Amino acid sequence: MDLVRPAKPHLPSYVDALDRGWSPDPDSPDIVATERQRIADDSERFLALMDDREALGGPVTFPDGSTGARIPGVRRWLWDGEFCGYLGLRWVPGTLELPPYCLGHIGYAVVPWKRRRGYATQALRQALPLAAAEGLPAVTITTDPDNLASQRVIEANGGVLVGCFDLPESHGGGMGLEYRIDLRQLGGG
Repeated sequence: MDLVRPAKPHLPSYVDALDRGWSPDPDSPDIVATERQRIADDSERFLALMDDREALGGPVTFPDGSTGARIPGVRRWLWDGEFCGYLGLRWVPGTLELPPYCLGHIGYAVVPWKRRRGYATQALRQALPLAAAEGLPAVTITTDPDNLASQRVIEANGGVLVGCFDLPESHGGGMGLEYRIDLRQLGGG
């Protein structure tokens, strides 16, 4: 499994995952329809915005319908000959801080039919040098307290639990866990 920059040859497999009921954000019920519409309207732009280092993609919509300013980021797809999931890396240039509505520097998801193969662990491991190359000295990753699989993925990649935090209402409220991974050994800022 490799992280790949989304490209035209990968798109049919991504659409197939959407057709099979997978959602890049299960907390946002309209995301699948939105993704399909973006692909139908302009697949070239859809793919180009997977590398959005200038935050040109417009505001981000949260599960509660509110919006926030987009920050620079890149999205990579997990690929083993077909679409397996995604990994997103986002940052604010010149600082480790993120806006309060941004839950960590890295987020990822694996399609259900590819889980339990170590793909999330591999994807996060491959993403850490990308984050270091953006000048980040560390990354923050958040997860739910009951998501033991995600906690194992983060810890397998050197993640240290920083503590619990209250999720913003824009993300449904509740409690989250915050982890940090030091990137200085990878040449980050």
